Amino acid sequence: MPTPHNNAKKGDIAKTVLMPGDPLRAKFIAENYLDGPVCYNEVRGMLGYTGTYKGVPVSVQGSGMGMPSIGIYSWELFSEYGVENIIRVGTAGAVADNVQLRDVVIGMSASTNSAYASQYRLPGTYAPTASWSLLSAAVKAAEEKGGVFHVGNIFSSDTFYDDADSLAQWQKMGVLAIEMEAAALYMNAARLGRNALCILTVSDCPLKGLSTTAEERQTTFRDMMEIALETAYSVK
Repeated sequence: MPTPHNNAKKGDIAKTVLMPGDPLRAKFIAENYLDGPVCYNEVRGMLGYTGTYKGVPVSVQGSGMGMPSIGIYSWELFSEYGVENIIRVGTAGAVADNVQLRDVVIGMSASTNSAYASQYRLPGTYAPTASWSLLSAAVKAAEEKGGVFHVGNIFSSDTFYDDADSLAQWQKMGVLAIEMEAAALYMNAARLGRNALCILTVSDCPLKGLSTTAEERQTTFRDMMEIALETAYSVK
């Protein structure tokens, strides 16, 4: 049952999908961590693969940048392909003072400046939240791995270049990091009764003027990838 954005057929995609924004990161994860990866999608260059991790079927697919893009891909995975769990693995900018380059951030909730929730016509402000089953499994995997990680509220922004220069205001509210996709993913999962989580690696600290390279962002943030894979394995 291909969609306008995905060539996969029924059964090609596992019930748990890792979803980086960058399709080349999807390729990297598939080739370095999955056994027997098979590419099921190349439409618009948004690569998708299915293989196994410790014997458990796992898929990995790019989402593109921003909430409209992940909104399309995650909705189709949930509604058309029977996917039960999506774990976003992406990069973020540090907001909190104690969050440093290459730290892992696990998004318990996702504040946003997006109007994505307006489609639901809710009589209030919706709070996009991760699924406890994935969140608790990821925290356990991160603890066992032993690296530096943070759990809390992240900020999903519609703007990369922010003319309002608003990060300092979000910092006052205890936000850990900024990214561009999680809120829409969490809302899609909630609407369809599925599970979602966002695990991030800090690629830059915009308030401090620090950053990593494009190559590092694509291929070297392995702690995040391994935490996500262990999470996928635990919810098999």
